[in-house]
Amino acid sequence: MHTQELTFMTVARPRLLQPDARLAAARLRLLDTYAGLAERGAHLLGRLLAGQAPQQWAHYPEDDAIDKSSGYQWFYHSHSPEDRHGAVEHGHIHLFARRPLWGRRLQSRPERAFAELCDNPSANSTTRHLLTIGFDPKGLPISLFTVNSWVTGDLMLGGDLSLELLSSMKLDTGHPEIDAVIESVTRLCEPELRELMWRRDDALRSHPAADKLQDEALELLSEVRIDLDAKLSAFMTD
Repeated sequence: MHTQELTFMTVARPRLLQPDARLAAARLRLLDTYAGLAERGAHLLGRLLAGQAPQQWAHYPEDDAIDKSSGYQWFYHSHSPEDRHGAVEHGHIHLFARRPLWGRRLQSRPERAFAELCDNPSANSTTRHLLTIGFDPKGLPISLFTVNSWVTGDLMLGGDLSLELLSSMKLDTGHPEIDAVIESVTRLCEPELRELMWRRDDALRSHPAADKLQDEALELLSEVRIDLDAKLSAFMTD
């Protein structure tokens, strides 16, 4: 991924309409987070990256950001510019659910069906990858995508359970602004997330390899671009 110089952004505080309290709270939280950063002359990833451009492939933070109470974790990293041809992101966050969130659900009918779709993998991972959020150099989310299991070294969950965990997610990892952005984006982009999971499963279903989760020819399973300005402007008034 490109490692352009981090830049600051300015954000006004518009007045929001509130047709849905949950979405309105997510919109306001997202706007307040970026407005607060702008007021301090700070970048969303500034503290995480210690004000430096990220080193390609390095995890930030090194041992991941883990909320031991809720069972979620994430890390930020960037790839080399050649790794994903045509990508315009600065880097991305990989978001995971730890075993307490899903361990008792693996024998449910939907999860057994998803395991069969994935050729019943035998790996015994302690995390399940939920989502990747791509960011531009300004620290704004620009895409949502899913990757194959060999990329993250763990496994995935069925679409319904993944969406449920994303919808109910609450983060407290010691990185409050990043936590707020992750939570807000997943709330605001629930329609996109449903489409993302459908495309992910379709990609898995149509891939002919016997061990598809470890087939390095299958890396990016699904991706949707997001335009938060357009999404937010639909609920703003002057």
